[in-house]
Amino acid sequence: MARKIGSRYTAHQILGRGSAGTVWLGEGPDGPVAVKLLREDLAADQELVGRFVQERTALLGLDHPRVVAVRDLVVDGDDLALVMDLVRGTDLRTRLDRERRLAPAAAVAIVADVAEGLAAAHAAGVVHRDVKPENILLDMQGPLGPGGAHPALLTDFGVAKLIDTPARTKSSHRIIGTPDYLAPEIVEGLPPRAAVDIYALATVLYELLAGFTPFGGGHPGAVLRRHVTERVVPLPGIPDELWQLIVQCLAKAPASRLRASELAARLHELAPLVAGMPPLDVDEPGDEAGPEPYEEDDAPCPALPLPERPRRAAVPLVPGSSTDSSRDTHTSMRVPGPDELSGGPLGTARAPRAAGQRRPGSARNRATVRRRRLVVSVAGAALAAAGLAGWLTVSQDEPPAVPPASGPSAPAR
Repeated sequence: MARKIGSRYTAHQILGRGSAGTVWLGEGPDGPVAVKLLREDLAADQELVGRFVQERTALLGLDHPRVVAVRDLVVDGDDLALVMDLVRGTDLRTRLDRERRLAPAAAVAIVADVAEGLAAAHAAGVVHRDVKPENILLDMQGPLGPGGAHPALLTDFGVAKLIDTPARTKSSHRIIGTPDYLAPEIVEGLPPRAAVDIYALATVLYELLAGFTPFGGGHPGAVLRRHVTERVVPLPGIPDELWQLIVQCLAKAPASRLRASELAARLHELAPLVAGMPPLDVDEPGDEAGPEPYEEDDAPCPALPLPERPRRAAVPLVPGSSTDSSRDTHTSMRVPGPDELSGGPLGTARAPRAAGQRRPGSARNRATVRRRRLVVSVAGAALAAAGLAGWLTVSQDEPPAVPPASGPSAPAR
C-alpha cells in the first residue's frame, strides 16, 4: 500500500525492518529511492528531530562512490525519514548467511571499498558508529572485482547517532550499538570517534574470513567484556601481513589503529597475496552446528540435543533481500563498571581450529564427556540393580536382614 513521505516522495513497498525503523522502496522526482522511515516514537522525540535537522547538511554533503548517498531528510508531521539512493543488489549479511565465509580476495576487496567510504566520511567529520555487514550493500550491477566481489557501499550514516540522544538513553552511561562490533572505548563509556569505525570494520573483515566475529557469542554483556579484556587470536591460513593488519586495527587503544585511508591503501597492497586463495576451513569456537564426528567409544551412546546457533538476519535497503522484523540490530546497555571489566592482564579469545578438530573444554567436547558419563552412570546403575536382585534371591529363604549401609549409589549427574 503506497504512502506519501513528505511532499516529494511516495513509498510503495517495504524492503526491510530494523531497530530504528522501516525501509521502503520509494519514488521521488528523480526516480526510485530507498526511504528509511524512522519509528514513530523516534519521530515524536523533539530532541532527536532537532539533531536530525542539524545533521542534514553533513549527511547531504557526503558524496562518495563507496557511500550510499543521502538525498534528502524529511520531517513532516509524524514522519521522520532518510531518503537514499537505491542500490540494486543485496547486503553483506545476506551473502554471509548464504556462504558463511568468503574467499580472502573477496573479503579484502569488500573491506577496502568500505574503508574508502569511511575515509571520505571521516574527512567530512562524520563517524558512522554502526559498521557491520547489515549496513554494507553489494551493488550487483557493478563490475566484479577480485574474488568475484561486487562493489561495496556503506549505508545508514547518521542513524546510530540519531538514536543515541540523552532523551533516548536517559543517561550518559548507556551503550547504543551492535555488541559484536563495538570498540572497547565505547564499552568503557568514552565518546565514539573515527577509530571506532576502524575497529568495527576490522571485525567485519575477520568475520568475512572466519565466518564468525572475534569476540562474539553468548550474552551481550559477555561480548562487551571480551572487547575490553581479550586478545584476538590468529586465523590459520592467511598471510602474516594481513593478520598483522587486522591485529593493528583491533588494537584496544584507538590511537594505535590505522586511519581509514591507510587501511584502504594497505588492503589494496595486500590483494595480490590473497589472490586465488580458497575460503578458510576453520570452525567457530564452541560451534555446535552440524553433527559431531563419532569416535569408537561414542557409538553406544545416544546424541544429546544441542542448541541451534542463532541466525543473524539482514535488514536490507535493497529490493530482493530477505526481511526479518524480529531482529534488533542495536543493544542499549549500561556501561559496565571498572570492577566488571577488570580481569587482570589481557586474556586471549577462544582460538579457531581446523574444521572437525575437537577442542578440550569446548561445548561440543563437554557434550561428549557428558554422554560418556551418562553411559558409565547407566552401566553402574544396571550393575548395582543386578547385585541387589541377586542379594534378594539368596536371602528369600533366610530370616529378614538389614541390607548393608553401603547400598547402590545414585547415578552420577
